[in-house]
Amino acid sequence: MKTKILVTGGTGFIGSHTVVELQNAGYDVVIIDNLSNSDITVLDGIEKITGIRPTFGQIDLTSKLDLENFIGQHQDIKAVIHFAAFKAVGESMLKPMMYYNNNVIGMVNLIDTLINYKINKIVFSSSCTVYGEADDLPVTENSEIKKAASTYGFTKQIGEQILIDAARVGEMNAITLRYFNPAGAHPTSHIGELPIGVPNNLVPYITQTAAGIREILTVNGNDYPTPDGTNIRDYIDVVDLSLAHVIAVKRLIENKNLEMFEVFNLGTGKGSSVLEVIKSFEKVTGLKLNYKIGPRREGDVISIYSDTKKANEVLGWKANRSLDDMMLSAWNWQKKISKLN
Repeated sequence: MKTKILVTGGTGFIGSHTVVELQNAGYDVVIIDNLSNSDITVLDGIEKITGIRPTFGQIDLTSKLDLENFIGQHQDIKAVIHFAAFKAVGESMLKPMMYYNNNVIGMVNLIDTLINYKINKIVFSSSCTVYGEADDLPVTENSEIKKAASTYGFTKQIGEQILIDAARVGEMNAITLRYFNPAGAHPTSHIGELPIGVPNNLVPYITQTAAGIREILTVNGNDYPTPDGTNIRDYIDVVDLSLAHVIAVKRLIENKNLEMFEVFNLGTGKGSSVLEVIKSFEKVTGLKLNYKIGPRREGDVISIYSDTKKANEVLGWKANRSLDDMMLSAWNWQKKISKLN
């Protein structure tokens, strides 16, 4: 019998790619998602890639009764990957209560329900935003957790603390994966990033601008203390990122003597500026992007990129795809959903 894994937020960008890789690795996957920032048609893409349509429940984690009923029907779940969360830095500064309700209360409900059903293995989708404005780069897992620059980042800090406390009293065995900046799409172009409304992430805004959906891309500031004045981030291909989750789940299930709470940074170890990302896109597509310089965005840190040594050595995982690879796969996905030649 296949090992059953629950994926919350499994029709989202990273979640859907992780479901694919879990199924490819032989796991039985069940998905919970409230479809607030994804579309049910993502299941079609997953099925086209793997030949398997995962079990799906349209559940909002803030509804504990619905959550308990669903998990009660799947008590053979061996581990959980928790993606379901709002994730836009700018939006979180404008709508903080929405982020606390969804990201924090939803997570408390999830962890409490899992403990009640004696499901005690979880991989948590965290973020490099927990480091705030880092003093030294690249950041390691031992870098100081500073005051978060955004409400979103603070909800991820709270999420990690919830798991630290659950692990401390022996109720949860957790691996926290701190992502840097996921980008790209599946090489088949059957799934990719599908933001609802105006994108909050750079890459889908670039592809939508190139596709004519958005008139112009605004670069949020060019007066930062970086080589070209724009923010620097560590962009990681979504498929590489998804494969790390498969390794983390396997580690939780198969290893008996792990620490109750482990943390890994997931990035490439290389920072790219906003303008460098734009240039990469223009290079691989042969298109000229329409963009302008605008004001800084509240909540953005200046520069952050990862030290990947721990993930490389302990998990045996490494990001293999380049920024150019990400830009090309993201554009191929955009062309497909926009029906461009």
